[in-house]
Amino acid sequence: MDANPTLDQLQVFIVVAETGSFSAAARALNRAQSVVSYTIGNLEAQLEVQLFERSGARQPKLTDAGRAMLVDARRIVADLQVMRSRAKTIKRGLETELSLAISVMVPTDALVAELSEFRREFPSVALNLNVGELGRVMDLVVSGKADIAIGGALLKQDDSIVADRIGHAFMLPVAAPDHPLAQMGRPLTLADVREETQLVVTDSSGMTSGRDFNVLSFKIWRVSDVATKHHLVKGGLGWGGLPASLVRDDVRDGNLVVLELDAYEQGEYPLYALRRAANPPGPAGQWLIESFARRLSTCPSKAHFDATLKVDGERQAYPQAAE
Repeated sequence: MDANPTLDQLQVFIVVAETGSFSAAARALNRAQSVVSYTIGNLEAQLEVQLFERSGARQPKLTDAGRAMLVDARRIVADLQVMRSRAKTIKRGLETELSLAISVMVPTDALVAELSEFRREFPSVALNLNVGELGRVMDLVVSGKADIAIGGALLKQDDSIVADRIGHAFMLPVAAPDHPLAQMGRPLTLADVREETQLVVTDSSGMTSGRDFNVLSFKIWRVSDVATKHHLVKGGLGWGGLPASLVRDDVRDGNLVVLELDAYEQGEYPLYALRRAANPPGPAGQWLIESFARRLSTCPSKAHFDATLKVDGERQAYPQAAE
């Protein structure tokens, strides 16, 4: 078996290349110049390539092969430093990887802001992110595919799951401006919406099978996800409820109209941090829960959103959620 270069040999090689001479490298490494030269000679013998051009020059100069090997040497040393850092975090109890499930009800602005902070706080922790609808978020925690979830309340009693309320959101019934319901120009009754197509998201987890939330129309189109529903509603293919944070800009810009429909329940939708009781979060997971709690607890209330509907002008202005 061929002898592999050692980490020490690669580090000496890098220092010689960066300082430009064996003597400067020896001073930087606090070693005898003969030891540095011997180390580089052994490395060249193991790799079977000449790394430095020594003849006819006062200072060693990297050969073409040396320049190529320098790139590899720096990458290997950097990878080993990452390995050492990860080992230190493991020793301290910090997670090496975290799986997070996020409900579509969590404002996108809040998600991006929190994950940006998370990356700065825990650069060595790998993150797996899943965004889901309805029961999908809880299902990911129950199945062990997510360490933590930020989403709605438990859809069924499960003593193995810990649920801590950390904030709220809510849905708004909306339609495109040229939709018949938006053109009525008055508060809508249940009879008004019965014959209009309502777009409804189907829960892929099966946890809400047989249960419909705020389904008022006789004509129903079922879609797999909120993003598709959003596009179809904007395209005038039906009406439906969408997260207020998702439609805020569309309503402000006149691309969607909020329907005045008392029959549609618009109460606050609680948001919880969900996890398995047998799997308490480590430092990174706990930080993430507490950080989301601080941000989501500042989301505007339903009353605040309702007040903005009364703003004078052609466009309805909504405050940015979870800033």
